[in-house]
Amino acid sequence: MVYFAKWKIIVVALVCGFGVLFVAPNFLSRDTADALPEWLPHKQISLGLDLQGGSHLLLEVEVAAVVKERLEILVDSVRSELRKARIRYSGLGVRGNAVSVTIKNAGQAEEARGLIKGLDRGVTTELEDGGRISMNLTEQAIKERTDSAVEQSIEIVRRRIDETGVREPTIVRQGEDRILVQLPGVDDPERVKRLLGKTAKMTFHLVDGNVSPAEAMAGRLPPGSMLLPSANEKTSDGKPRMYVVRKRVMLSGDSLVNAQPGTDSRTSEPIVNFRFDAAGGKKFGRITRDNVNRLFAIVLDGDIITAPQIREPILGGAGQISGSFTFQSAQDLALLLRAGALPAPLVILEERTVGPGLGADSIAAGKVASVIGLLLVIGFMVLTYGRFGIMADIALLFNMILIGASLSVLQATLTLPGIAGVVLTIGMAVDANVLIFERIREEVRIGRTPISAVDAGYSRAITTIVDANMTTLIAAILLYQFGSGPVRGFAVTLAIGIAASLFTAVLLTRLMVITWLRRSRPQSLPI
Repeated sequence: MVYFAKWKIIVVALVCGFGVLFVAPNFLSRDTADALPEWLPHKQISLGLDLQGGSHLLLEVEVAAVVKERLEILVDSVRSELRKARIRYSGLGVRGNAVSVTIKNAGQAEEARGLIKGLDRGVTTELEDGGRISMNLTEQAIKERTDSAVEQSIEIVRRRIDETGVREPTIVRQGEDRILVQLPGVDDPERVKRLLGKTAKMTFHLVDGNVSPAEAMAGRLPPGSMLLPSANEKTSDGKPRMYVVRKRVMLSGDSLVNAQPGTDSRTSEPIVNFRFDAAGGKKFGRITRDNVNRLFAIVLDGDIITAPQIREPILGGAGQISGSFTFQSAQDLALLLRAGALPAPLVILEERTVGPGLGADSIAAGKVASVIGLLLVIGFMVLTYGRFGIMADIALLFNMILIGASLSVLQATLTLPGIAGVVLTIGMAVDANVLIFERIREEVRIGRTPISAVDAGYSRAITTIVDANMTTLIAAILLYQFGSGPVRGFAVTLAIGIAASLFTAVLLTRLMVITWLRRSRPQSLPI
């Protein structure tokens, strides 16, 4: 007698029920699905860039900037250490990819080298003739800083993209120093490029009132000061207004905990309100208290946003940035400050924009191919296997439901190759049933009873079914492991389709066949 355990019946019923439940939100609009209660399934299949349209960006982290910044920090450390040890030096600075300094007293050169060597384990030192010491970052130190910069950049890019409200972005590392960004459904790619192109490194500096910008541009720039342009102020000839500011960073944007766009209550102009953490707030209060009536420059990526005069101490740990903002630019600046500064500039190496019309055509073509394939398979199974073919077709429909439910739950991105994987799965989904039904036919031909033939057909075909599907599953796993982008999308849908096919063929179709046998007890099989 054909036996089907009760726990298997329960499993089949639960899986099919949950499949219908989780695939249902895909037949609702996005707004309707989002409005469903939290305890109900509301996730929908995410469409990839080629189906939904959007932007594709390939970014490169400027590793040279990371190395240069580390060398500049090393210069400051060397200067401080040599001054503490009262060792006279000259020519301290960055030369190419190294830091060099000349010790005036050759007798102190070895002592200086020892002090410098203890500053950083990732630095090699070389003492040359004339008391000149060269310092280079080791390959391991450069690699560690590169990896750190790329990982940090990915996290900050993700924060910035999330702040814009883009659904299901793809942000992954490619190679040593590149980041792939895919933004489905983006209708303003230029704004996203502007957000990603800014390092958003904000620092606060005191303006040097001892020298005018004209004198500085004439070559009389004091040591420890630098000449920076204003991002918003122009001179009478249309050029950016210049400021002489102290190089010393009084306070960095790392201390910011929040930044929000707002409106100035006096002028009604857009501004950005910011707030420091406890330590940053105390430092900000101390700086403003000690420098009343001096100009305090807020610098973003090498440009001065604003340089207001400190009229009184600001002790609340909060302030505002004004400077001819539009509401959109104020909102974008607040977003950048909240997300944090990039450790190095990003360069856009490749940019592609896919229009939603092309995606709509792809979806329509995929639907047509899927429907045609489904109808042909259904017709073939009914004509070839009769009542058993109808059962296989019902299982095929549940197969499609389970694929859609799995993609929704996993939030896997469906791409055009993914649709190809679904279409391929439709044809493959009935393979297991074909193997079983043909085996049952053979058992009937040798004289077995209907129940015995069905039992033998399922038990003897299962090994072949598992072997055939496992080889395809291994291929799908390899495609996912070594492929990228669209290839992975195809591999995901193919793997999910294989798992669903095994479930529907081995359990669902068998349950339907056994239920029919028990109820009708036929003398012959309509196969």
